[in-house]
Amino acid sequence: MDNRNIVSVTELNEYLKNVFDSMPKLDGIYVRGELSNYKIYPSGHHYFTMKDAGGALRCVMFKSSAARLKFRPKDGMKVIALGRVTVYPRDGVYQLYVTSLTPDGVGDLALAFEQLKEQLYKEGLFDPAHKKPLPPYPMRVGVVTSSAGAAVHDIIRVLRKRWPVAKVLLLPVRVQGEEAPPEIAAAIRYADKWQVADLLIVGRGGGSMEDLWCFNDQRVARAIYDCSIPVISAVGHEPDVTIADFVADLRAATPSNAAELAAPDIRELREFTDEALERSATAVEKRLKQARERLAALSSAKVLQDPKNYIDECRLMLDARGEKMANLTAAILAAQRRKFAELAGKLDAMSPLKVLSRGYSIAMREDGGVIRSARDVKAGDEIKIKLRRDEIHCQVLEEKEYGREENDL
Repeated sequence: MDNRNIVSVTELNEYLKNVFDSMPKLDGIYVRGELSNYKIYPSGHHYFTMKDAGGALRCVMFKSSAARLKFRPKDGMKVIALGRVTVYPRDGVYQLYVTSLTPDGVGDLALAFEQLKEQLYKEGLFDPAHKKPLPPYPMRVGVVTSSAGAAVHDIIRVLRKRWPVAKVLLLPVRVQGEEAPPEIAAAIRYADKWQVADLLIVGRGGGSMEDLWCFNDQRVARAIYDCSIPVISAVGHEPDVTIADFVADLRAATPSNAAELAAPDIRELREFTDEALERSATAVEKRLKQARERLAALSSAKVLQDPKNYIDECRLMLDARGEKMANLTAAILAAQRRKFAELAGKLDAMSPLKVLSRGYSIAMREDGGVIRSARDVKAGDEIKIKLRRDEIHCQVLEEKEYGREENDL
């Protein structure tokens, strides 16, 4: 065995690393595959595996490269990775050192937009119930945009034309680049904290998706959602849609349109006021005319022209009604007397005294009970005989029964 051919593990791994590093094809190579076992370590580095039907490739993306990702990679996602292939000497395995990652078949910005949109929708940031109504007549309008862009000039021009009584407060921020999202979010929170305006317009002019990307940042979205001041989102042109549009209380197609939505047209308001005043004057004149006509009718009334004559007429009417009531009362009393006499006659005909006046008498026990048969007394009982005017007291010597009627049973 030739000791000159023996190398250490480290030497072999370093040799293979140099071989890989010297191959231009392995530097700046694009690899298509499906993400698997994706993990983000506390260090900020991303470790994952790319695989297809025939094999697998270990990959690493360092923190500096991962910070530029516009979307959230997850297992099962098909991607295209750019990087270099080399050997990691410590483990003796080769892997792909990824510098950029792009979704396969769709742009990373488009995917990031959909991912953030889905996340914030689930959190309720787009809920219509959270939308605040715009003030009808704002006196202070805050504008969060670039001081150098055309958007602020368009907004000020439209507001001066439509609603010159409003004060416009510019909160200048960058609206493009990595520094833009925190500046926009901070400006919105500042306006909310100090209540500097009745209404906020947040936006910028048109541009590419990359130019408008700061309005797809969740920091801006959450600042709009948390703001107690109503917010109009005015980003780009009409076809452009951002996350800020979904969260804002109202979306405008353009910055100029935002100014139109933010305030009423003072000319239309003046026309409305003039018409309202004219209608009010017409209504007042109509009421006055009706009042005059009623006053004329009352002034020509007999009661006002000759009050004594009116009183005399009332007295005659009162006398007539009194006489009518007296006649009616007399008729009622006469009818009641006739009815009373008729009932009294019937009662008198049925009176026991009438029977006694014809020579009949009534036998009664000492307790006052009427004797109806011999069974009601016995020999020796004291009884009394009731005549028409007198009364005879007797004593029973003997009682006899001569048969019973059916009704006596």
